[in-house]
Amino acid sequence: MADSPDTPGYAAALAELDAILRELEGSDVDVDHLAERVARAAELIALCREKITNAQVKIEQVTSELDG
Repeated sequence: MADSPDTPGYAAALAELDAILRELEGSDVDVDHLAERVARAAELIALCREKITNAQVKIEQVTSELDG
């Protein structure tokens, strides 16, 4: 999942996930949009995982360069 200009950063994706979670936990969940919200949450989770993995790879590269 390559970053595009409209791809949220990690913090924004996490904030949107939090908002979706609060919405789904509420008592007045719009059932007509439930599947749509769950699908969006899945997209955001995948994005966050990708960003964490990319950061981990970069950190490992930097630390291995330091170790020489």
